[in-house]
This record gives sequence, C-alpha cells and structure tokens, in this order.
Amino acid sequence: MFTPFSVIGCSLELLRAGEQGIVTFCKVQDETIHQQITSMGIRTGTTITLERQFPSLIIRVDNISWEIEREVARAIYVRIIDN
Repeated sequence: MFTPFSVIGCSLELLRAGEQGIVTFCKVQDETIHQQITSMGIRTGTTITLERQFPSLIIRVDNISWEIEREVARAIYVRIIDN
C-alpha cells in the first residue's frame, strides 16, 4: 500500500516552475560555483523562486532573474514554501 508523502526540502534543481524555497544550506566543493552563488546574493535564509525549469533554469532572487547551470542548482538546498 502506498502512503502519501510530501517533500519539504530538496535541491533547487528539483523544484517545479513557480515554486519557492528558502535556502537552508549550500553544498559546494567547487570554488567557482561558490563564487557564483555568493555573487547572486544567495545565502542561508534567501528566498528563491524557480521561474523556468527547461531548457535552462531561471531563478528569481530579490526581484532579479538569473540563468543558472544545473550544477549550481544541485548545490543549493531549499525548504519549499507552501503557496
């Protein structure tokens, strides 16, 4: 028997278009990716909206839209905000 569940936290890459999340942590080992995340103003507590998933990821942070690589999105973990 299948028990329903919901995802409350995940990598930014797994959000659907229109979903929002609050950054809980970033799992970064590559300094270049760390610099990209930092330059966009993303840190713990930042609210991010995924505007588009395909063909490229478009996120909105503080009313600024950014196109990011999937590798960058995989490094950012968020708690999903229920709309």
